[in-house]
Amino acid sequence: IMKFSNRIEQVNPSMTLAIDAKAKEMKANGEDVIGFGAGEPDFNTPERIKQAAIRAIEANDTHYTPVGGTNELKDAIITKMKRDNGLDYDRNQILVSCGAKHSFYNLAQALWEEGDEVIIPAPYWVSFPEMVGLAGAKPVIIETDAAHNFKITVDQIKKVLTPNTRAILINTPSNPTGFAYEKSELEAIAQCALENNLLMISDEIYEWIIFDGFKHTSIASLSKEAQKNCVVINGVSKCYAMTGWRIGYIAADAEIVKKVTKLQGQSTSGPCSISQAASIEALVGPHDDVLEMVREFEKRRNVMVDQLAAIPGVSCNKPNGSFYSFPDFSELNGKKDRNGKVIQGSLDFTEFLLTEKKVAIVPGIAFGADANARMSFATSLDKIEEGVKRIKEAVELLK
Repeated sequence: IMKFSNRIEQVNPSMTLAIDAKAKEMKANGEDVIGFGAGEPDFNTPERIKQAAIRAIEANDTHYTPVGGTNELKDAIITKMKRDNGLDYDRNQILVSCGAKHSFYNLAQALWEEGDEVIIPAPYWVSFPEMVGLAGAKPVIIETDAAHNFKITVDQIKKVLTPNTRAILINTPSNPTGFAYEKSELEAIAQCALENNLLMISDEIYEWIIFDGFKHTSIASLSKEAQKNCVVINGVSKCYAMTGWRIGYIAADAEIVKKVTKLQGQSTSGPCSISQAASIEALVGPHDDVLEMVREFEKRRNVMVDQLAAIPGVSCNKPNGSFYSFPDFSELNGKKDRNGKVIQGSLDFTEFLLTEKKVAIVPGIAFGADANARMSFATSLDKIEEGVKRIKEAVELLK
C-alpha cells in the first residue's frame, strides 16, 4: 500500500475549483448550468497584451529567465508600484512567480514553521489557511460579519495576539466578500501590526476592480516603516483577464525576496518567458481596456446584488471591489426541500441549488463563513438575471 506524507493528508482540496469542475462537467453533458463559481474574468486578454506575447515568441524570447523574473518585468512592476501606490522599490525587492497563489505559497514556506501563528480574517480565500498549515504554522482565524462589511478590527486582532503571532494577512479588495478596506481602517491595522512586530501580508490582486469611485490604498504605502514590514502580493490574473498566463509577484524587503528566490530556484525556477513579456505590456501599457472591464463588472454587480437582496430570506451587502457578491442564505436553514431533506448550511443549500435548478455557487463554508455563499458576477448580464431568477424559484420550493 502506498504511504503518503502527513503533510498532504492534511490538505483539503480547493472547493472553488471542485464546484467549477462539477459545473463544467454538467455543461459538457448537455445540461443547462449557470455557473457563478469561477474566480476569473469572462473577458479575453486584451489585444495589446496578446500582441506583446506574439512579438516575444517571434523574437525567440522562449528561453529560461532568471529565477525571480526578468529585469524588464521587474522594472515594469517597479514603475507600476510607483505610479499606482506611491511606493519605491529596487529590483532586489521584487520577485516574480507562477501566479499570486505561488507567491503566497513560497512566502509561507520561507517565513513560517511549527509553532508560528498567522492571523487570517474570515471569510478568507480558500487556500490561505491551507498554505499556512502546509508550512507547519497555525492559521488563527478571526471571524468578521456583514455588519462591518466583513472587515477585521484592531480590537479583534489584539484579542488573538500571542508571543507566537508572526504575521497578519489582509486581502483588499477581498475574495470572497468583494469588500475593500478604507485608508483609515488600514492605518489602524498597520499601527497595531507595527506595535506588535507583525509582518503584514497584503494581497492586492483585485486592486483595479473597484466601484463607486472607491480609491484603493496599499497598506505598505502608509509609511516607510509599514513598507519595510509589509509584503505586497499582486499579479496580472484578475485585473488584466490573464488567469491562464500565471504571473504573480511580491514586493518586499530585500532579505525576504532573497530567501524566497532561493526556494523558487529549487522548485519552479523562473516563470514562463512569454507570459512575462505579456505582463510588461499589461502593467505599463494604456489601461482603457481594464477600466472598460471594471465598468461592466459594476453594472453586473448592481443587477446581481439588487436582485438577490429582493429574494425573501436572502440578504446581500453591495461590495465595492472584486467581482464577487457574498449573499447570506442562513435564514433558509431548517427549511426542507421537496424530498424532505433539511437545509443545514451552505453545503446543503448549494447542493440543492445545483441539483434542483442547475445553478452553481460556492458554499461559504469553503471560506470560513457557513451562512453565506460566493457568487461571481464575472459572467454576462443575461446569465446573472436568469441565474438569480432560478435561485428565487429554488428558495420558493423550500418549506
